[in-house]
Amino acid sequence: MDRNRYSFRSEWSVDAPPSTTYQALERFEDYPEWWPEVRSLRLLEADACLVSCRSVLPYDLTFVLRPSRRDPVSRILEASMEGDLEGFSRWTISEGPTGSHLVFDEEVTVNKRLLRMLAPVARPLFRANHTLMMKHGRAGLAAYLARCRSDGPPGEQCASSAASGSR
Repeated sequence: MDRNRYSFRSEWSVDAPPSTTYQALERFEDYPEWWPEVRSLRLLEADACLVSCRSVLPYDLTFVLRPSRRDPVSRILEASMEGDLEGFSRWTISEGPTGSHLVFDEEVTVNKRLLRMLAPVARPLFRANHTLMMKHGRAGLAAYLARCRSDGPPGEQCASSAASGSR
């Protein structure tokens, strides 16, 4: 087993239609607004951004994120990562009992030297750190989607709300 390879799966439910949820998740540049652990995101070019994340443990993970699949019909968003993390993450959004059901899959190899050295003993802490980050992300996305609904006329999408600057 490669101690520096991680596979994560998180499932979330949010009270918003799948199309609205997809549009919100497609706006990578808004992630720092609603996901506390996404500390910064800077566009590098049309389809690449530099992301810096930090959860409870005292280290940052910095990587380039490139969308590799955007499928609004199937509501799948996938992106590749290079840098401190190398691999991919994928959102799959479907109809849920009270809005949207989201599945977040991530398969990455950690390249950050310190984390590679600590992996034999700290791997459970790294997994717990990721779990906490996902918990905060779900709560932040739910609040973000609620603001999008309350800021405009019924049926207005988050992307439209964000584009007009009405948050």
